[in-house]
Amino acid sequence: MIELEGVPELIDPVMVAAFEGWNDAGDAASTAVAHLDREWKGEVFAALDAEDYYDFQVNRPTVWLDGGVRKITWPTTRLSVVRVGGDKPRDLVLVRGIEPSMRWRSFCNELLGFAHELGVELVVILGALLGDTPHTRPVPISGTTSDPDLAQRMDLEETKYEGPTGIVGILQEACTHAGVPAVSLWAAVPHYVSQPPNPKATLALLNRLEDLIDVRIPLGELAEDARAWQVGVDQLAAEDSEVAEYVQTLEEARDTAELPEASGEAIAREFERYLRRRDGGQPGGHATTDGSDSTAYLRDSPGRTKPPKPPRPEADRDADTDADTGTDAETGTGAEPDDGDASSED
Repeated sequence: MIELEGVPELIDPVMVAAFEGWNDAGDAASTAVAHLDREWKGEVFAALDAEDYYDFQVNRPTVWLDGGVRKITWPTTRLSVVRVGGDKPRDLVLVRGIEPSMRWRSFCNELLGFAHELGVELVVILGALLGDTPHTRPVPISGTTSDPDLAQRMDLEETKYEGPTGIVGILQEACTHAGVPAVSLWAAVPHYVSQPPNPKATLALLNRLEDLIDVRIPLGELAEDARAWQVGVDQLAAEDSEVAEYVQTLEEARDTAELPEASGEAIAREFERYLRRRDGGQPGGHATTDGSDSTAYLRDSPGRTKPPKPPRPEADRDADTDADTGTDAETGTGAEPDDGDASSED
C-alpha cells in the first residue's frame, strides 16, 4: 500500500467501488465512480502498490509530459473520499481502478483493511455486463447480495450464481466473510453496441445507487449525454435493416417479460425519484462520461457488430483479449459479461 495522505475521519461512510476490465461493459461502472469523484471533487488519500497486483505487459503504464518533464502513471487502484452535504451529510469512499492481474485475495484484504479502519458501514460494488437488452428501453439494473437479511431489508436479490467470477464477485464474497455488508449493482449493456462510453447505463447505475444509499447525486450533463447516445444508436439502427429488426425483436421480448412488473409500487418509486429531484432542484456540475462526443463516436465507429442469428456476438473491445462468455445466472438477465483482461463475471 502507498499512503498519499492521512486517512480522514468520516461520517456514516459507504464504500463505492468499480473496476475497469471484464466487469465493466461499456465502461459504465468505472465511469459512474469517476463521475462521483469529479462532481464531488474527491481527494485521493491512498493507492495500492501497482507492483503487487498488476501485470504490466497486460496493463501498460503510460508516459506523459508535465511541463516538459516526463512522468509515468502506473496502473493501480486508488481510494478517494467525498463528502455529501445536505440535511444528513455522509461520506463516500470511492474505489476506482483496474481489475488486478494477480493476488486477488490480498487485493481484497487491503481494501477491507481500509473499510475497517474508516468505519465503512456498507460496500457497494458497481458492475456492467453485456445482455440481450434493447437500447431503446430503460437499462436493467439488478442488485445482488450474499446476505439474506440485507437482501430482505434493501429489496435486493440473494445471489445464487455459480460459475466463473471476476473481481466484483470476489470482493463481495470477501466482504461477506469479513462481516461487512456488501451489495453489487449490475447494469445490462446492449451487446450489439458494447463500445464505450455508455452514458445511459452509467446514469442508470447512479440512479439505483442514489436510491440504495439515500443520497442526492448531481448528474451534471449525464442525462443529456444519455439522450444523445440513444439518438446516435437510433441512427445506426435506422441505417441497417438487420439491426433494426433485431432491436425490434428485443423490444417485444422485453415488453412482454416486463408487463407484469408494471405495478403500482414500481410506478410509485419512479414518481418519488421525480419529486425528489423537482423539489430539491438539480445540483450544479457539468460531468460528462469521458469528455468525448458520444454521437460522433457512434456515427464514426467502423467496428460495430451486426447481431448474428442465433449466436450473440462477443464484445470486441480489446483485440488482444480472449472472451470467456456465458449466461449470467446471478443477475438473471441471460447476459454475457464484457471482455477484459481477467477471467470471469460474477
